[in-house]
Amino acid sequence: MDWERVNGIAQRVARDLAAKWEVVEVDDVHQEIMLHIAEQAEYIGPKSGDDEFVRKVCWKAGKSYASKEQNYRDLTDDRYYYTPDEARTVLKSFIYTDEEISSVIGREDDLSRCRITDNITSARIDASAGLQKLTDRYREVLLRVHVYGMPVRNDAERKMCNRAVDALAIAMNRNYRKGSWSDRNA
Repeated sequence: MDWERVNGIAQRVARDLAAKWEVVEVDDVHQEIMLHIAEQAEYIGPKSGDDEFVRKVCWKAGKSYASKEQNYRDLTDDRYYYTPDEARTVLKSFIYTDEEISSVIGREDDLSRCRITDNITSARIDASAGLQKLTDRYREVLLRVHVYGMPVRNDAERKMCNRAVDALAIAMNRNYRKGSWSDRNA
């Protein structure tokens, strides 16, 4: 493997990713990319002559690192963080209209014995925006299983539904934090 050429590609990809993800720095992304390539050298080595292949590997490793950093900062920034369970609960509330929800705010839920607060409204807004960011397959399975209450067809669909709920929670949190990092660093 021509490490100097691979290092140059990794450096360019790291610069591009750091420009798109405010939470990471070029050197950190570059280091993570090179670590990934070194760990996977026996698989990457035979194809390392293909610059496009190396660029894709670098991009995937760098994006994975940036995404992990973003999720970590979202979790530890002292702001509210939607969990997958909360995303499921919000989806189940979609069976009700906004008028029906607003008529029960402040009352106790008959089933859970919990007081319904106006937080459900903002969570529904975040979930609606988050659903638009998901793939059609994820959106369809979430609506079918969690809104309409239909059972999953098989184990593969159950796993896809769980991944879709996780993706929705992440999308809800991204919507909630939109602009927050650039606002803080201004």
